[in-house]
Amino acid sequence: MLTNSLVELDRQHLVHPVSSFRGHEARGVRVLRSAKGATVTDTEGRELLDGFAGLWCVNAGYGHESVVEAAADQMRKLPYATGYFDLGAEAPIRLAAELAERSPGDLNHIYFSLGGSDAVDSTIRFIRYYWHAKGQPQRDQFISVEQGYHGSTSMAAGLTALPGFHEGFGIPYQWQHKISSHYAYRNPAQSAEEIVAASVAELRAKVSEIGEDKVAAFYVEPIQGSGGILVPPKGWMKAMRDVCAELEILFVADEVITAFGRTGPLFACEDEGIVPDLMTTAKGLTSGYVPMGAVFMRNHVYETIADGAGAKAVGHGFTYSAHPVSAAVALEVLYLYEGGLLENGRKAGARLMAGLETLRDHPLVGDVRGRGMLAAVELVTDKEKKTPLPASVQPATRLFDRAWEQGLIVRSFPQGIFGYAPPLCCTEAEIDAIVERTRTVLDQTLEDPEIRAVLR
Repeated sequence: MLTNSLVELDRQHLVHPVSSFRGHEARGVRVLRSAKGATVTDTEGRELLDGFAGLWCVNAGYGHESVVEAAADQMRKLPYATGYFDLGAEAPIRLAAELAERSPGDLNHIYFSLGGSDAVDSTIRFIRYYWHAKGQPQRDQFISVEQGYHGSTSMAAGLTALPGFHEGFGIPYQWQHKISSHYAYRNPAQSAEEIVAASVAELRAKVSEIGEDKVAAFYVEPIQGSGGILVPPKGWMKAMRDVCAELEILFVADEVITAFGRTGPLFACEDEGIVPDLMTTAKGLTSGYVPMGAVFMRNHVYETIADGAGAKAVGHGFTYSAHPVSAAVALEVLYLYEGGLLENGRKAGARLMAGLETLRDHPLVGDVRGRGMLAAVELVTDKEKKTPLPASVQPATRLFDRAWEQGLIVRSFPQGIFGYAPPLCCTEAEIDAIVERTRTVLDQTLEDPEIRAVLR
């Protein structure tokens, strides 16, 4: 089918996620045709370095034949098996065991979802059940962090703290509360110690305001992704974990973006030795080849729910939970990570961060931050005042389009932040190309009359 025919069919029928419906109709779709490694090719034959791994998810890179074969083999043998009625299949059973073996601490029990948003929704339901089982049903209040992202299903979007996911949807709900982000670049506190202390104090104050006997759980990303790739100071995660343990509040680590080598280790919680009560993953779990998410539960969470339910069924489940094809893919992807991709990702991540640091002196660069293969470059027009790019230039669209023209796909946030999450398979040359193409985009943007007019 001709590309222009696909573009028109897309306009007429396909609703795109997190898009301006009218804006997308006007711009039209860019159709991708194929991909290999860290490179994608569109229907016009343009080759682009995928500096964002699809949507932070193709961690292993594109085109691994062993993954394709694992999926095809499972489809031939058993394309579907329900987990209801005490039934199951080999692949998800083995995957659950492999993940439990590698997870921090005693996160030994795995519930499979279809992706990250419904994994977060599942934790909300499990946590509510947990507190009912403990005879404390009044613990029904949840706290998350401003500029955090926890999905776009109705309950998860309420824990998300980004206005675009709230406006017009009637959320967040009254039981969903927020504390300030650690956002080091724009934090009024100066030192790492001050930021940690301020966050600890704010969490304690929020719990006190709500009522210590009413707070069920605290949700946090090890690195805030969709809020602008915000990296907390060292010790921040552990300090927040310690407060939750002291106050007997369940601590939920949302590792949908950060797990499976994105920050270096298999799970970002390992960076500070954190063992959350529950942990969510998705994206890199299957490297985006097929949909799947997972909820990890510590032993005490599982045992409390199990004892509370007794002989009764715990009434939560999805038709495609523990799908055998997704599980077979995830198993093969896990072996690829441990067969060299994690190590390559650590080296590539160090090179990426070093390369992006060379952009810090550019007139438009206010901040460079990241960990491993997860990074951001924040643009400003005044470095001293940290003035964002003017909204009138529509930074998200303009910067993304310019990067595309340079053969680079990156996340472009509305506030003028470039986000990077390349596949772990990237070569040194590909990492260097990501940096140099970014530099070209920055130079082009510096020449915009609207930017020149406000640059200080």
